Amino acid sequence: MPSPRNAPHEPRLARVAALVADASRSRMLSYLLGGEFASAGELAQAASVSAATASAHLAQLLDAGLVACEPRGRHRYYRLADADVAHALEALAMVAERASHARTWASPSRLRLRFARCCYGHMAGQFGVAVFEGLREQGWLQPRAQGGFAVTAAGGEALAALGLDGAAWQRRSQQGGANAARVAYGCIDWSERREHLAGPFAVALMQHFVLRGWLRKRAGDRALEWTPAGRQALGRWVKVRDDAS
Repeated sequence: MPSPRNAPHEPRLARVAALVADASRSRMLSYLLGGEFASAGELAQAASVSAATASAHLAQLLDAGLVACEPRGRHRYYRLADADVAHALEALAMVAERASHARTWASPSRLRLRFARCCYGHMAGQFGVAVFEGLREQGWLQPRAQGGFAVTAAGGEALAALGLDGAAWQRRSQQGGANAARVAYGCIDWSERREHLAGPFAVALMQHFVLRGWLRKRAGDRALEWTPAGRQALGRWVKVRDDAS
């Protein structure tokens, strides 16, 4: 039997995997994939556990750096720690559903999620993939040599026409340094197995669409609804199959 000094080092991955493997904690993390803050009570309800059990789970997730906590008055609210955690959870979900992917996403309970959903503050699903493809096909986004995507001059003008500060996003995405590659980048979509857009630019884009009433969110639901006003404003370049919605 090896002595404690000579015992093999346990990879941190093993601890994180054990935390995610618990069904209740997994449900909590999945609930937080929408990118918004949630109270301990909301997470307890999502995981179907008592308040005390939820608090114990959240303490473990906090200690592992998988979630972050923000006190607001007498209450505490939780979110995923960062986009890396969100991407890792979606990647695990893709691996877990490899054998049943088509059947799982054909389920009526998941059709709304598959069409359009919020993934840590940006758009995912068929709609999110179509937005990313449309931005590239219009020449408004182009790959950067250093990774990620940059807003082009034409993209800046198009964004300004939509009501966004296109010039600012153009400058930010085209600046030098490693950080610029994270302004806008592709992320493999859980349901579509193609890329949707991630990064701060993607978050700003979704927030703007919601503010304009082009997308509609419902409390406690990751699914997004593409409104008639949104179809009129974006339908020229966001091409989603007629049967997808």
